[in-house]
Amino acid sequence: MVKSNGLLPTLTEILEHRETPQKEVRSPAKECVESSLAAQCRAEQEWYSAIAAVEDLLLERLNPPCDESCQGIVLCSPAPFFSPRSFPLRLKTGVFTSEAFSSLLKQQFQLPAAETPTSIESLPQTTEYPLLPIDPLATEQFCLILTQKFSFVMVLGEDATNTPTFQFSFDPDTIHQAWITLRSRLFLTNPHQIQPLEAAIGQFSPLHPDYKFVAQFTRLLLRHLTHNPVPRPQQTITPNKQTSSFNTTRTANAVKVSNPITEIQEESLPELELLQALTHEIRTPLTTIRMLTRVLLKQRCNLNADVVKRLEIIDQECTEQIRRMELIFRAAEMETAPLNRENLQLIPISLEQVFQQNIPHWQKQAKRRNISLDFLLPEKLPTILSNPGMLDQVLTGLMESLTRSLPAGGQIRVQVTTAGHQLKLQLLSQDTTLTNSLKSMGQLLMFQPETGNLSLNLDVTKNLFNALGGKLIVRQRPQQGEELTIFLPLGNSGGEASKPIFVQQI
Repeated sequence: MVKSNGLLPTLTEILEHRETPQKEVRSPAKECVESSLAAQCRAEQEWYSAIAAVEDLLLERLNPPCDESCQGIVLCSPAPFFSPRSFPLRLKTGVFTSEAFSSLLKQQFQLPAAETPTSIESLPQTTEYPLLPIDPLATEQFCLILTQKFSFVMVLGEDATNTPTFQFSFDPDTIHQAWITLRSRLFLTNPHQIQPLEAAIGQFSPLHPDYKFVAQFTRLLLRHLTHNPVPRPQQTITPNKQTSSFNTTRTANAVKVSNPITEIQEESLPELELLQALTHEIRTPLTTIRMLTRVLLKQRCNLNADVVKRLEIIDQECTEQIRRMELIFRAAEMETAPLNRENLQLIPISLEQVFQQNIPHWQKQAKRRNISLDFLLPEKLPTILSNPGMLDQVLTGLMESLTRSLPAGGQIRVQVTTAGHQLKLQLLSQDTTLTNSLKSMGQLLMFQPETGNLSLNLDVTKNLFNALGGKLIVRQRPQQGEELTIFLPLGNSGGEASKPIFVQQI
């Protein structure tokens, strides 16, 4: 690969410098043993899955217009990527290739007169933009999308260590910087094309992402990544020599290939690493939204009561989603690095304090979904051995998964007792209608079609409780519902728990 000298930055460098959290997460030990071929296979798998996911979103968010109006701009290289099913959409496509520069040379440097379209509709459906053959950007595959619904950029290239890598971003500043980088290339090769393209792009300014939209992209990406893996490449192919092989037919077929990667470890690692990157992508805008919301809430005395109520709901929704993403990230981290699970520090903590901190939050979650939540707790709660931060995350995730999987009017009973040298925490849900409809999404997640909810699957949740020194057992009881039993080691004051004597409910 021709590396950038700083004067001609690649889009990989733009995203690498501006979007560090979204870069693939690799441990030093893994980088030492992972071959370039495996890295290339993983990056290409993520790339083609992202193409399919973005196309799904375009078709869902951009209904075919009844007139000739343009719905967005797509700038890509080395060829158009989307399949014929997206043709009804009115998208103007610009393709950056070094072959376009060769065509320019054949015209004996006689540049055509500048043609300034009077409107974006005047632009051709597909336009070629030239890249210098020595331009490092010519060795990358990228796609920048600007519409009135969302903005997005993704790139398949090589990082600073020459490792094949896939990166993406919804950040408007990063997307703007990517456009500026592409504009600088046109300034070098064919400045006559800048003005009409710049005028067109001005109608689709980069947008701040809706976190629900980013979550939907995440689900689609994981679905395509899991069910449509790209076959292992046989040799390294330079992108600027494969334009003909990356036409729309190649792309349409790419997401349908069903040849799996045979090694289980190589098949699971890309998904786990991508999931880690996606949790960062989702948490970043949510954290910003929550921060701005809390700034407004500090001025509640100047706000209408209804506005305050809505801001509090926004704060609560953001907090729950951030916690959910943190738990998924932590689970992915432990699945990719088992040593992190084995070395988790366990200390004596007060179970009473755990419940005091979390029961109000669990009650709010249940109340919003019209779920009855009953607690049968002993008069004196014992000390247990666990990791405070991890225990809060796992219990909250499990409780949330239960409340979200029950239909309105459902009931959950939580009972605490002791069993020998262990604490016994039982959660019984009386309706498993929605729980039984859960579908697996890859190695870590479960998807609920009726609600669109994502949650950790039971195997991963069991691994988390094992890391906490405990155990999770799940039983399906006919006519009684689903019973989850959690065992945790008691601390120094074990044996203080007695039979449950009071009920706390909403």
